[in-house]
Amino acid sequence: MADIFEIFGELSYFGIFLVLIGVNVSPILMPPSWIVLTSFYLLDPNLNIVLLSIVGATGATIGRFFLKKISGFFRKFMGEEQKSNLDIIGNYLNRKKFGYVITSFLFGATPLPSNILFITYGLMRAKSVGIYIGFWFGRVFSYIVMIYFGNAVLKPFIEIFEDRLTGILLVDLGGIVVIIFFASINWSLLITKRKLKFVKPKLWRF
Repeated sequence: MADIFEIFGELSYFGIFLVLIGVNVSPILMPPSWIVLTSFYLLDPNLNIVLLSIVGATGATIGRFFLKKISGFFRKFMGEEQKSNLDIIGNYLNRKKFGYVITSFLFGATPLPSNILFITYGLMRAKSVGIYIGFWFGRVFSYIVMIYFGNAVLKPFIEIFEDRLTGILLVDLGGIVVIIFFASINWSLLITKRKLKFVKPKLWRF
C-alpha cells in the first residue's frame, strides 16, 4: 500500500484523483476513501487541504458513478418483489425536491459506507443529478474535516482494525447485510402508513 501512495503521490493531485476513482469504483475490499486521502496528505503535508478535498471528492464521485452503473446490471438477478419494492422508494425520492441531494449529502458527509448507497441506487435504477451533487458536497466537507485532524482520526481507526484485511471484510460484510435489509423493507407500507413490515426474503435468481 505504501508503494501505491509513493507512486501516485509523485503525480501530485492528478495521481490522487486517479486513486480515488479506483477506490470508489470498487464495491468491496477497499479502505474508506478518507483514509486514502488522509494518508496522501500525511505523506506530503505541502498539499493544500481544500484543493486536495475537492480533487478527492471529484474522483470519489466519478468512481461512485461507475459503481452505480455496474450495480444496475445485477438488478436482473433480483426477484420481482424486491424490484418493485426498491422502485417504490425510488419513486418516493423522485417526488421529493431534494430527496436525492439530501440522502447523498448525508452519506458523503458522514462515515456511512457510500458503496452501499450507490449499489442501492444502481439496483433502483435511480436517475438524478442530485445524487452526485449532494455526494460531492458531502465528500468535500468530510474530507476537509478528516484531513485537517489527520493523525488524531487516522491512528485510532487503524488500531481498531490492526488486521487491515479483516477490518475491510467486516465492513463489506456489514454493507451486504444492510443492502439485504434495505431491500426487504416494505417501503410502500412504511411510506403510506408509517408501519414497518418486511418482504419475505427470497434467494436471488443466479
